[in-house]
Amino acid sequence: MSLWKIALRSLQYRRLASGLTALSISLGVALVVGVMVIHAVVDQSFKRSAQGYDLIVGAKGSRLELVLSTVYYLGKPIGMVPYDYFLELTEGRFAPEVDLAVPCCLGDNYQGYRVVGTTPDMFNELEYRGGEKYRFREGENFGWGEYYDAVIGATVARKTGLKVGDTFQPGHGETPEQGEKHKPFTVVGILAPTGTPNDRALFVNIEGFWEIHAHGHYDQEKPAEGSEAKHGTEEHGAEKHATEEHAAEAASESGAADSGDKDHSHAVAGDANSHAAHPHAQGDGHMERHVTAILVRTNTKRMTRAMALPKIINQEADAQAVMPAEEVTRLFEGIVGNIQKVLLVFAVLIVIVAGIGMMVSIYNSMSERRHEIAVMRALGARRLTVMSIILLESILLSLGGGALGLLLGHGLVGLLAPSIMENTGVVVHALQFQPIELVLIPGLIAMASVVGYLPALIAYRTEVADSLSE
Repeated sequence: MSLWKIALRSLQYRRLASGLTALSISLGVALVVGVMVIHAVVDQSFKRSAQGYDLIVGAKGSRLELVLSTVYYLGKPIGMVPYDYFLELTEGRFAPEVDLAVPCCLGDNYQGYRVVGTTPDMFNELEYRGGEKYRFREGENFGWGEYYDAVIGATVARKTGLKVGDTFQPGHGETPEQGEKHKPFTVVGILAPTGTPNDRALFVNIEGFWEIHAHGHYDQEKPAEGSEAKHGTEEHGAEKHATEEHAAEAASESGAADSGDKDHSHAVAGDANSHAAHPHAQGDGHMERHVTAILVRTNTKRMTRAMALPKIINQEADAQAVMPAEEVTRLFEGIVGNIQKVLLVFAVLIVIVAGIGMMVSIYNSMSERRHEIAVMRALGARRLTVMSIILLESILLSLGGGALGLLLGHGLVGLLAPSIMENTGVVVHALQFQPIELVLIPGLIAMASVVGYLPALIAYRTEVADSLSE
């Protein structure tokens, strides 16, 4: 009979103690696996949230707060930049170095979820998670001239029950308790789950966002019930007509007179699509347009000048340019990474404590096995053979507990996946194995060899005559 079979039979004979010892090891391993898997998934989710663009241009202030408010919709926006600065990136002096610029306006919410004013380029041109395009689970993206249409994230749709064709009224501020309700927007599209903060936001046409703030302000009384249609009241119709007249005048001044036979909404749409929508001036009865942040994808064909763009912008008084990938990495490694290390240390300590418990269990059984060892020695087994059997028992317990721990850890991740997705938007799967898990098996074998050495040494020194006489 091989030494492995002898060690296995010995464990089977003491199945209760062996099972409890293996279970304690498995719980520690399961905790280690859970920490590593969730950390890796959160790391990927953090970093892929800022993919698709190279820079965030916003007001002067904290770089980290600008990234948190723009990418993760956390905290308050640090300030505003004039819409003219957006035009500098798309038509002005920075245009050659910029491949795409997408404006974002923040400041409203719906049931606690952020409402973001932006353009259709947010989903038509930007990408996420390694170049993957945004897809729509239902409906489609809003158009340039559809001022009061909106696209919502998958989590928002699930939590609020909004469907394509429904309307919602955003309120001013970051929480539902703040401010009055604005005019309604109509849901025209629901994003497929992305695992990014965009799942927990509502995106509206930036023109509609500007209109509700330029004309409604925040202290306006809510309109009477039943007086609102899909695109607002008669008052809104007059406001929209004034806006369209202004856009038509701007289009005619820029040489777009050949489109005068089309309606004004098409004029605005075409103008916005070319990134040339003209801001309302302060003196014409409208609020001056501002944006909270601008997502910028630089021109890779002009890499040298594009790399100098952040430095140039940061030297100016109106705005700052932040590379979100660097800020996210610094945040993750400086805060989240340290928390993960602490959790991992505690998990490893639990495994070590379980290993010590295994050593105590085997050590306590040695007094009961003195006669058994003496018989083996009397039948011709050498000291090293007896010592090897004890070490193999320790290794088998560790490997069995480790295998059970791997199953428990991934099973726990799979069990908690729906809850994690529901509350954080992070997508995890039970079968998301990490390469570092391969270190667990050699580590358990090394630990088993160390903790099993003392009981094995006792077995090695057992005297045959004394044990048989007892």
